[in-house]
Amino acid sequence: MECVSETNMLTILDALPEGLLALEAHQLARTLSGPTLIHLPGKRSAPLFVSVLLHGNEVSGWLALRKLLQEYHSCVLPRALSIFIGNVTAAEQAQRHLDGQPDYNRVWSNGDSAEHLMTRQVLDEMRQRGVFASIDIHNNTGSNPHYACVNSLAPEFLHLAQGFSRTVVYFIRPDTVQSMAFAQLCPAVTLECGRPGHSFGVEHGYEFLKSCLHLEHLPQRPLSVRDIDLFHTVAVVKVPQAVTIGFGDEKGMLQLVADVDRFNFSELASGTLLGRVACGDTSLDVRNEQGEDVGDRYFSYQGGEIRTRIPLVPSMLTQDKKVVRQDCLCYLMERMSCLSA
Repeated sequence: MECVSETNMLTILDALPEGLLALEAHQLARTLSGPTLIHLPGKRSAPLFVSVLLHGNEVSGWLALRKLLQEYHSCVLPRALSIFIGNVTAAEQAQRHLDGQPDYNRVWSNGDSAEHLMTRQVLDEMRQRGVFASIDIHNNTGSNPHYACVNSLAPEFLHLAQGFSRTVVYFIRPDTVQSMAFAQLCPAVTLECGRPGHSFGVEHGYEFLKSCLHLEHLPQRPLSVRDIDLFHTVAVVKVPQAVTIGFGDEKGMLQLVADVDRFNFSELASGTLLGRVACGDTSLDVRNEQGEDVGDRYFSYQGGEIRTRIPLVPSMLTQDKKVVRQDCLCYLMERMSCLSA
């Protein structure tokens, strides 16, 4: 194994470190000093790029990738493969990211931190190599179906997403994520493989990666909305830091219904009860794609009850308070009836 480069945070290798494929996600920091980009040759030279563990507690991507690499360990890959293994120090502690660290899926944009410089180096590497397609693999903490996210409605992006799931989410905010950056280079998709630790998420991710390695090209034939269930993320919902959170009978200034994540990807009617607020000035922070406060469009608070004001579809609702604080409570979506955006 040759260390091609080690600049700032990023290590770049041209072979798998000895014993890497025997390690669980929480053990990777024993072998990898930090974020690591590994280039592996294949029969087709334009590489498939796969990123895992941008969030250290989302392990299905590593497990799926490990299974794939174990299968091809003694033979040539159908296509070159570039692997980015992200936040191994957070993975060591099963955390999304450690205190004092940025979110590794919010630094793929302009910035002068070490993490921003590192992601720019990754992008430069893959631009030079003529990357074929990008796959970023995640888990989530609530009850969600497996689905794919895209930041472009170009046919190549939608065909790539459809290969993983009929359920596809289009979003343009946040615009600092890995898939948004790679969308400037190639078709890019984010996979949401359910909760970490579920074997089906690992198997589903593995099967998709294997199929992508065998792709000669991505079709440019336009899809119809009949071919996929396409949603557009129109707003993000956050809980103000000063507001305490409870679920079910648990006390809090904001008291959400028990199992609120059961609403994910459900088309909620106007008037659906989501929870209660303890005082009249407590409300959710809801921002649209332009960063504007649109809370009054989506929620009412009459009688201390939080209810939907209009029909909507939430995604990524979670009962994990740390994730709520580090990221958000959920996203709001609308079903798309056409493929122009």
